[in-house]
Amino acid sequence: MLALENITLHLGERTLLDGVSTFINPGERIGLVGPNGAGKSTLLKIIMGIMEPDGGSIALAGEETLGYLPQDGVDPDFTLTVLEEVETAFSELFELEMKVKGIQERLSQADHQSDEYKKLMQQYGELQTKLESSGLYELRSEVEKVLMGLGFTEEDFHRKTSEFSGGWLMRIALAKLLLRRPTYLLLDEPTNHLDIESLQWMENFLNNYEGAVVVVSHDRAFLDTITNRTLALRRGNISDYAGNYTFYEKKWAEERELLLNAKKNQEKEIKQTQEFIDRFRYKASKASQVQSRIKQLEKMEEIEIEEELDDVSFQFPEPERSGQVVMKLEDLHKSYDDNVVFDGIDYEIERGDKIAVVGPNGAGKSTLIRVLAGMEPFQSGKRIEGHNVTVNYFAQHQAEELNPTRDALETLQDAGSNQKESRLRTILGCFLFRGDDVFKKVKVLSGGEKSRLALAKMLLSPANLLIFDEPTNHLDMSSKNILQQAIQQYEGTCLIVSHDRDFLDPIVNKVLDVQPGYIKTYLGNVSYYLDKKREEAEAKDAETSPQKEEQENNQLSRKEQRRIEAEQRNERNRRTKPIRHKIEAVEKEIEKMESRKMEIEEAMAQPDFYDDEEKVKKFSLEYDQLKAVLTDRYSKWEEYQQRLEMIEEELSSEQ
Repeated sequence: MLALENITLHLGERTLLDGVSTFINPGERIGLVGPNGAGKSTLLKIIMGIMEPDGGSIALAGEETLGYLPQDGVDPDFTLTVLEEVETAFSELFELEMKVKGIQERLSQADHQSDEYKKLMQQYGELQTKLESSGLYELRSEVEKVLMGLGFTEEDFHRKTSEFSGGWLMRIALAKLLLRRPTYLLLDEPTNHLDIESLQWMENFLNNYEGAVVVVSHDRAFLDTITNRTLALRRGNISDYAGNYTFYEKKWAEERELLLNAKKNQEKEIKQTQEFIDRFRYKASKASQVQSRIKQLEKMEEIEIEEELDDVSFQFPEPERSGQVVMKLEDLHKSYDDNVVFDGIDYEIERGDKIAVVGPNGAGKSTLIRVLAGMEPFQSGKRIEGHNVTVNYFAQHQAEELNPTRDALETLQDAGSNQKESRLRTILGCFLFRGDDVFKKVKVLSGGEKSRLALAKMLLSPANLLIFDEPTNHLDMSSKNILQQAIQQYEGTCLIVSHDRDFLDPIVNKVLDVQPGYIKTYLGNVSYYLDKKREEAEAKDAETSPQKEEQENNQLSRKEQRRIEAEQRNERNRRTKPIRHKIEAVEKEIEKMESRKMEIEEAMAQPDFYDDEEKVKKFSLEYDQLKAVLTDRYSKWEEYQQRLEMIEEELSSEQ
């Protein structure tokens, strides 16, 4: 069990954590929630020993282990490939393998009658057993499965980590962490850098994870899917709820209503008591009663209720009406050097469309919306703006374009909306700038704060086409709700790149699925899109009957059939060639080692074999090594065969 006892932390005069105590059992699924600045990330860092609390203790039982994914700041070795970097997560296993080899070397030189030899043989047996049970020989297969689940391709495995963006580096760090399988897995905003497909894979992985999971996230759907217990941090204290985020939210609303009623009653009591004191303060006959009331007030602990943003609303400036067709792309071609992103796509956006843009990372979602926003050049084709269209575009990088010498309030004033200061401060409050935070200079803001400020500034400018690239990454639940309601009420047209299903579902009426090589529109929200994708996958699997193939073939000319068959053979060869080479290589290794193993067995079967002690020692060591390595190669062969079968099945379903 992981136990937190009376954890206290002060930041200047502010008490961030005020005697936090709780426990986490192995196997639990916990959401750690609370408003931004409540101390969620800080608490995870204290558990990991990255930060020292002012008081309290952390207790971890026995052989239990901790694993932690920060929000950002991962630092891989840029000289390594993706596969090599991920395998550093198992350095202790490779060290164990080196120890085994070291003992083998010493055994080959030791006198087998000596005490040293006997001790080495005992160590060798123990370490070899530990190595075989560690799963090292099956490790590569597991590494590749996790990397592919997180969106990497086999070609990516051998690219240097220096070739990848910050979001992909976070995925590499996440892969290392998931593969370590610690007893307690602490994840701080793990979904920020995932697309919808990778997010679904991760939900399935965590639901089947044997250890405990503690996750900080502002993705309600993700929390509801994987957690069954919620720890809520508020005003330095922690509360425990026996359910997922939706359960917690309902219970907290009930508790807050009771607190509001209790506060009203307390305020009424304070008022009545103060009136009694003021009325009889100078009356001698009531002196003792007055003093009693004064002491009563002094001892009374005032009920404090944290300000909620639920009642705060925000509306976009009223935009001018655009034409019916807002934007058209015709035969658009876009590539980066040899990487073709779009090869002649057509797309049309109509007035009032609210579109979620989804698809795997790297397929071209951000490129597409930059083209639509007029921010990205393309090689050929047309981008046609409709009548009276005005575009506003938000992406994370725009945060770096803010004037560093201006404060948050001045930044909104510079937007030229002519809003009153009180209204601008309310809007800043919606995006987590409260109190004196509005006077913080842009140059001292964190990356998340700059992103929220850039979003707030964008929303002040009237436009009838809004384009957002991951607008919710740095927002808490309340801020997301405010933005969600504002977009729902917005009468213009918008496109949103996001993986947050709970945020998107009430807003969008179309989903644009951007896949490598094509785009496709679904008329519905994201949940509808995911259901249709599942149905399409199931239907594709079912479309392999001989009758269907025969009907399709009869409709094609023989020449066309030959062309298609040639393309299919080329595609099959391209897709299967790398794995077939791996199978051939491992089969050659197995054949060579089995041949050597038989030679040793034949030698050991000779009557005079055991007369030569040095020979016995040498052959015995080599024989044990061959068996261990052969076990690994058999495992690899089975793994490669399974992967080949999967590729063959995919190709069959595509044809």
